[in-house]
Amino acid sequence: LIHFTPSHPQFLRTPSFIMAEEAAAASVPVEEKAPAGETDVMGDLKEVLRKALYNDGLRRGLHECAKALQRRTARLCCLAADCDAKDYKKLVKALCESNNIPMIEVEHAKQLGEWSGLCKLDAEGNPRKVVGASCVCVTDYGEDTDQLQKLLDHLKKQSA
Repeated sequence: LIHFTPSHPQFLRTPSFIMAEEAAAASVPVEEKAPAGETDVMGDLKEVLRKALYNDGLRRGLHECAKALQRRTARLCCLAADCDAKDYKKLVKALCESNNIPMIEVEHAKQLGEWSGLCKLDAEGNPRKVVGASCVCVTDYGEDTDQLQKLLDHLKKQSA
């Protein structure tokens, strides 16, 4: 005697379950996206950080970033906007301004941590166990790509 429960494989193949799934998917509202310019910049930043990570050109955390900023080896600094420590933000911003190093803010520390490689990847390549990073500095961009040029153009417009 077999009992079919909603999680049983036989139940999942029934037409009524498939139709209910399709109806639920159709009723899910579509999320509004951020302005196109802002998403492009963050997408470009993600690619630049990925290339820098592969070329061992990232410094993560306050201690490493402060050293790179003081030595003027940092070429770009990323700071998480949701960082709670005001002194932390104040220090990083002051070091960037005094050494003329461009700085860009990312909304979430977890997002910045994921982009800078502070996570584990599962079998499908999805990030798991993401650790937040409040500050990341790029010391070596790696390759010269279109995303890098777009990001540098954005930073020049922002500073002007």
